[in-house]
Formats: sequence, C-alpha cells, structure tokens
Amino acid sequence: MTVVETPDLSVLVEQYAGDLYKRAFYKVSDSEMAKDLVQDTFMAAAEKISTFKGESTPKTWLFSILNNKIIDYYRAKVVRPYHYNTQSFSNFFTEEGDWRPDKIPGHWNEDDGHLLDDAEFNATLKKCLDALPDRWSLSIKLKYLMEKESEEICQELGVSPTNFWQIMHRAKLQLRDCVENKWFKD
Repeated sequence: MTVVETPDLSVLVEQYAGDLYKRAFYKVSDSEMAKDLVQDTFMAAAEKISTFKGESTPKTWLFSILNNKIIDYYRAKVVRPYHYNTQSFSNFFTEEGDWRPDKIPGHWNEDDGHLLDDAEFNATLKKCLDALPDRWSLSIKLKYLMEKESEEICQELGVSPTNFWQIMHRAKLQLRDCVENKWFKD
C-alpha cells in the first residue's frame, strides 16, 4: 500500500486560488461571492486535508470542493420562496391572453452581428438577469449558459418539470422585456 503525502495547504492556495476564483466568478457572476466561495473551499480543504487519499490531483480535489460550494450557494438562494406578482403578467397580456399592443415582441435585427460578442449588450443582459428573481435567474443560467439538461435542473432546484417550464416562461418574458427596454430602446 502506498502512503500518500498530505499536500501543503499554503502551497495549494498559492497554486490554485486564482484558477478557483476564475471558476467561481464564472459560475456566480459576483466578485465578492466568488472570493467567499474560494475561501470556503480552502476552509473545507483545511478541515479535510488529512483525509486526502490522492485518488485525484489536489487541483481536481479542490475544484470538486468548489463545485459543491457553488451548488450549496445556489440551493440556499432557491430555497427562499419567491412570491411573484400576478399583476406583472397583466403588463404583457390582456385578460383574454393576447399580447398587449405595446408589449408585442419587437423585431430584433439579426444583421447587427452577434450580440453576445458586444460587451455593452453583455453588461445589459447581466443586469437584466440579476434583476430576475433568484430562482428564475438561476434557471436561465443553468439552462442556457451552463447548458444543463432540464431534468438535471429540476433535480438541482427541487421543482417539477411543469413548475420548471413555468419558471422558464416567466423568466424569458421578464428578461425579454428588460433587454428590449434597456438595450434596444436606448
């Protein structure tokens, strides 16, 4: 049986803090939260470093801890119930379910190149995503930015497929309205 040498935590911090921060920031889009998640990762690693078996590289081990911290972060945000205002949908639709004339989706000119390559558009999109209720924003990010399957998202969020699609529909409506008002009308 080979004996695995316990990694030196200070060396791991030096080597991987930057990479862990980049990953955390990519996942949560919040600099302070990303720093907290990295700190929590190293605190968990410090508690468990004596049990490190060497079955993976220290970097893989740390990223695994970070991923669990990110999942915990989003779960905590989702657990808080959100009570949406049904009045907000009356802003989009008439009582018969038709689009309000001033809210009919406008024509987005696709000849302008790729919007996702535009830094200003990305900043506007981020503001609009951040303005959504936590569960709605997380659903959009998991589905479209992280490209997760719907079944996996339902499991992570603890929602039924019907509830998930309802969340997605409402989030897209609000996101579309925000982007149209903050980007296309400016």
